[in-house]
Amino acid sequence: MTETWLRKVLPGVDTALLYRRAWLLPDLRAGLVLTALLIPVGIGYAEVAGLPPETGLYATIIPLLAYALFGPSRVLVLGPDSALAPIIAAVILPLALGDDVRAVALAGLLAIMVGLILMLGGVLRLGFVTDLLSKPIRVGYLNALALLVIVSQLPAFLGFSVASKSPFRDVTAIVSGIADGRVNPTALYFGLGSLAVILVLSWRKTRIPGILAAVVLATALTAILGLQETLPVVGALPGGLPAPAFGGLAWADVAALVVPALGIALIAFADTAVLSRTFAARRGENVNGSREMAAIGTSNIAGGLLGGFPISASSSRTPVAEKAGSRSQLTGVVGAGLMVVFMLLTPGLTGYLPSAAIAAVVMVAAAGLIDVKGFFALVRMNKVDAFLSLAAFLGVLVFGVIEGIGVAIVLSLGAFVSHAWRPYRAELGRIRGIRGYHDLARHPEGERLPGIVIVRFDAPLFFANGGIFDDYVRATVTAADSDVHTVILAAEPITDIDTTAVEELLELDDFLASRGITLIFAEMKGPVKDHLRDYGLTRRFPPERFARTVGEAVDEATGTLRGDLEGTEWDGDG
Repeated sequence: MTETWLRKVLPGVDTALLYRRAWLLPDLRAGLVLTALLIPVGIGYAEVAGLPPETGLYATIIPLLAYALFGPSRVLVLGPDSALAPIIAAVILPLALGDDVRAVALAGLLAIMVGLILMLGGVLRLGFVTDLLSKPIRVGYLNALALLVIVSQLPAFLGFSVASKSPFRDVTAIVSGIADGRVNPTALYFGLGSLAVILVLSWRKTRIPGILAAVVLATALTAILGLQETLPVVGALPGGLPAPAFGGLAWADVAALVVPALGIALIAFADTAVLSRTFAARRGENVNGSREMAAIGTSNIAGGLLGGFPISASSSRTPVAEKAGSRSQLTGVVGAGLMVVFMLLTPGLTGYLPSAAIAAVVMVAAAGLIDVKGFFALVRMNKVDAFLSLAAFLGVLVFGVIEGIGVAIVLSLGAFVSHAWRPYRAELGRIRGIRGYHDLARHPEGERLPGIVIVRFDAPLFFANGGIFDDYVRATVTAADSDVHTVILAAEPITDIDTTAVEELLELDDFLASRGITLIFAEMKGPVKDHLRDYGLTRRFPPERFARTVGEAVDEATGTLRGDLEGTEWDGDG
């Protein structure tokens, strides 16, 4: 019992107990390949987040180790993320006021808060909240984030700096720097060269990762040519291992980070959940969303406690690990271990790493977030979704990341309410020789049945649309023949009904009864019937007011069986 519980809570233990010897070499090889990407990417995203470069390594090492124990996915790689880094900067830097020590402390606190939110969400099984980040919103905000990240890297790419460390640098300051001749030609050559190496190797799909090749070549050239004094470089990393860094924090900082932590937690889990499900499906595995949420939370807490910042699963490093042959969480452990060795034995190596090369790495990664085709696909398929995507894009650019995403989520909820408030409504009729009853607006050849009106309302009935439902049925009856004696509600699409809608339903029934018309419910779902019973309407709507199918209701109302269906098949187009 205890062992089963332990293996359930710590999937890494389960993997270790079931580990196969054949996995060892592939895991070691994948860990080595992965490390070559983890170091430059970690440094790059720390720069985007406005934090010292070593924090990017801390935010990689600790979460990888934590996820190896608590994570349900055997292949997922965690670490700093291009979608989170600009958000972290937007939140942390205004509070840090230029103090790097305070910025690191705030970033760690933010990671812990994100982790606690995710752990609570996992315990309460709240994975569904990621649905608030629908595809249109994700396309919009990721396009905006990519643009902001690319712009933020232009100064380093060109070899100069601007006053602010925020990723939302004033474009005019960059333009002014170019106009004033502050561009460092050597840095620009290194940046362009790094871009070329990354892109060419990526297009040719070589076994050597483009990022690794670009970083190694740039570092080697800088050291050989002695350019570290004239070329902006990352600088040597401080020696030692990750350690807590929470000096100078106050409860006011916690209050200031609550809303951003919620937003980052939502985004981090949304990205991780999609990636985890995708790779689990490829490998024939199942991943529990709630456990994944808790594992990401635990990893964030661990990283935040030891000098890191909020992280999520990586959509760029996870495929690299998989292609390199990763079989288990040991790949991440090997990567983390090699990074520790790097920090202990060769921390000065980054003193030869050009900032322009790191900028190229980040720009390529950010460009991978851009989905122009996805946006135009939304324009073709659904104008409302396209508007939501554009709103998320503009909201992030104009108001800031957290505020922009919040605006887009509110608009998305508004669109949902609008769909439910004004759903599709239809009057149904009969098409001779075709089974079923069909939408007369879509089938002009259809016909009403004498004395019968059949209506369908494609949404739950609730306070916002009950009146619309009532008005629609009354208008349809009024427009029909004056001898209508039965209204049949094809109620299958109605999945719920609240107290306000019940009042509207009773008023409609009174209106119809005053005209000698009987309201019949056809194909109403059991739970909705239960609601009517709970509302005390059993006497008002006795069993004879309900029919199992629309056809049964029509037969009962006409007193005859339909006789035009011999040798025909059901069309199915309602």
